[in-house]
Amino acid sequence: MKVQKVIYSIAIACFILTGCKTEVKKEVKKENVSLAISGMTCEIGCAKTIQSKLSKKEGVLNAKVVFTDSIANIEFDANKTSKKDLIAFVSGIAGGELYKASETTNKVNSSKKASSCSDACKEKCDMKADKMECKKDCEMACSKDKKA
Repeated sequence: MKVQKVIYSIAIACFILTGCKTEVKKEVKKENVSLAISGMTCEIGCAKTIQSKLSKKEGVLNAKVVFTDSIANIEFDANKTSKKDLIAFVSGIAGGELYKASETTNKVNSSKKASSCSDACKEKCDMKADKMECKKDCEMACSKDKKA
């Protein structure tokens, strides 16, 4: 009889302990931020890499990096990450030596016209040593975007 009471007591205790667990799910608190990113030199190697790493970061819901404007538009869950964390994350990609991110009020629509694409790209090229080669790359990239 005593053994039976002990077994029932243990069984009831197990049911109470496992049944009383309640999961508290936090609601997603969506926020958006646009980051100006300096140091990107190409669309595939830089912009796509940053976008890919941002997309995998915990708390990031959506990330779009527009190379021609050097801007990242990020939608994130404010319960899991913050603007400050995202800026530090982007600045820390590639060992923290290549990219610098800062918050900007500019939001870029990725479906901009090709002329603004080439203008923004050519402005960046003016700061580079091999300006002509850079401008040719920009024209090819923008005409490719125009067809898509």
